[in-house]
Amino acid sequence: MVSTFGSDVIGSLQSLLGTIVIAVFVITFIVQAFQIPTQSMENTLLVGDYLLVNKLCYGEPGVGDHLMPYQKIARGDIVVFHYPVDPTQHFVKRVIGLPGDRLRMVNKRVFINGKLLSEPYVRFIEPPNDAFRDDFPRVDIPAPRLEGEWWLEMRKLVEDGQLIVPAGHYFVMGDNRDDSEDSRYWGFVPRGNIIGKPLLIYWSVQDWDRSPLGSPESRLYHIAYAVTHIFQITRWNRTLRLIH
Repeated sequence: MVSTFGSDVIGSLQSLLGTIVIAVFVITFIVQAFQIPTQSMENTLLVGDYLLVNKLCYGEPGVGDHLMPYQKIARGDIVVFHYPVDPTQHFVKRVIGLPGDRLRMVNKRVFINGKLLSEPYVRFIEPPNDAFRDDFPRVDIPAPRLEGEWWLEMRKLVEDGQLIVPAGHYFVMGDNRDDSEDSRYWGFVPRGNIIGKPLLIYWSVQDWDRSPLGSPESRLYHIAYAVTHIFQITRWNRTLRLIH
C-alpha cells in the first residue's frame, strides 16, 4: 500500500516530468529563444532584444497542412538561420533575394529583376562611400571582410551586372544596411540553414554593461545586476512586441 504522502510525491514528480517533456518538445520543435547581439538589424531589432522564434512556420508542406499551415519564405521576411560560414552561430537578417531572382544595388538602392525594391525598414547611417557595399555586385574590386570562397562563387553568378540567386538559396541583408555583414560579404543562405521566423520580442533590455558595480566581464555579475535592476534596464515599450 502506498501512503498518501507517497502518492502526492509520485504525482508531483509525474507532473514535473510531464512539464519538462512538454518544455523540451516546445523548445526543440516549435519555438526557440534568441538574443540580438549586434546592430545589424536596427532599428527593427535592437541589441538587447530577446526573441521567440517560430521554428514550424517554414516546415515542408504535406498532409498536415490543415493543422499546421506552413508558409513559403517570402521576400521581406525576417529569418533566423545557421550562419553558412560557421553553422554553430545563429544570425538574423531579412530575406531580400529569392531563388531565381536577379539582384543588384545602385547607390544603396536594391533592384530585383530590374525593379526598385521598396524598403521602408532600411536604415542608413552614412552617405555612399563603399563601392562594393553600396553598388553591388562588384566583381572588379574585393572588399574588406569578404569571404574568399564567396568572392570566387559570386563572380560566376553575375550576369549583366546582376547577381543570380540559385535554386534553394536566399540572399539576406540587415536593415541597418551600412553596418551589416550579410550576403554581400559571405554569400547565400541555403534553405536547410533557415531555422524559423521571429514572432515576438518577449523582453528587451538597455545597455547596462557600464554599471560601476562589479566587473562587466563577470557572467555572475551580469545575472545579479539584471535581477536587482530589472525594472531599470527593461525597455518596456519593446517588451512583448510582435515582430513584423
